[in-house]
Amino acid sequence: MFDQLVAGRGRILGPYKIWIHSPTVASGMEHIGTFLNKRSSLSTREVEIGILVIAQHWDGEYVKQAHIKAGKAAGLTQEQIDDILAGRDPKLADAHEQTVYRFARALASKSKISDAEFAEIEKAIGREGIAEVLVLLGYYTSVALGMKVHEVPIPAQ
Repeated sequence: MFDQLVAGRGRILGPYKIWIHSPTVASGMEHIGTFLNKRSSLSTREVEIGILVIAQHWDGEYVKQAHIKAGKAAGLTQEQIDDILAGRDPKLADAHEQTVYRFARALASKSKISDAEFAEIEKAIGREGIAEVLVLLGYYTSVALGMKVHEVPIPAQ
């Protein structure tokens, strides 16, 4: 698994240093991470929105700092990032992005999503989008918690 990760990424990234202790877990997480970052139906901005929501939820400072930078690179403004991290509506102009934010925020806030709201979310991002947001939040929950529990230092900005 070590050789496979190095061959694919050129190095072992932070969370994989944790997951490598279970090669099967590391392999599965690599597969999911690659899908989310390269083949997901979610846009790069939508992925970053979801990551910022869940990083804030888990107080995952390492993930938060890395994805503030990635969010800016994907075109999110500092104001939108600040709003996402504060749990405020980032007023995204794109309806798909706004729905991803609303869904991720509802899931992270532990509020129950009504049937009517779920139907609106399904209409906006489809079942595929719903599944991918759920997996995105789960994947980055694991990243945030792993980096936090192992006290991985936050790289200098």
